[in-house]
Amino acid sequence: RKEYVDLYVNYMFNKSVQKPFEDFMQGFLRGCPARNWKIFFPEELRVLLQGHTTFDWHLLEKNVMYRGYEKLDRTIRNFWTVFHRLPEKKKKMFLAFLTGSDRITGYGPECFRFCIADPRAENPDELSPCASTCRLILFLPR
Repeated sequence: RKEYVDLYVNYMFNKSVQKPFEDFMQGFLRGCPARNWKIFFPEELRVLLQGHTTFDWHLLEKNVMYRGYEKLDRTIRNFWTVFHRLPEKKKKMFLAFLTGSDRITGYGPECFRFCIADPRAENPDELSPCASTCRLILFLPR
């Protein structure tokens, strides 16, 4: 029985996926040659590909730029008050709304910046917040 189980496990985890894995690896190495990613430690490569999963939300607030707003405007103060009261899951959902991902990729949270802009609508009560994920802008009506 042990031999049968060993052979079955080897087939399921190795032999049956060998050809698809080789095809995947060939395509992966074409797009990201081994010489380029072997310079990273495993943890650095994981962060580079997956992004940061833990955040200092107050640092995020500190790095925000404002267009049409000042840091001490009531709308901005209210936004950050509500934001910091949110559970971690909701904060990550906001990050996904803003950027398209619930992680911060690239250089890290200390270098991540986004902009909160006033959409300058005639009747801001008729607008909902929206985001430009490409430009990292949150359009926040007054």
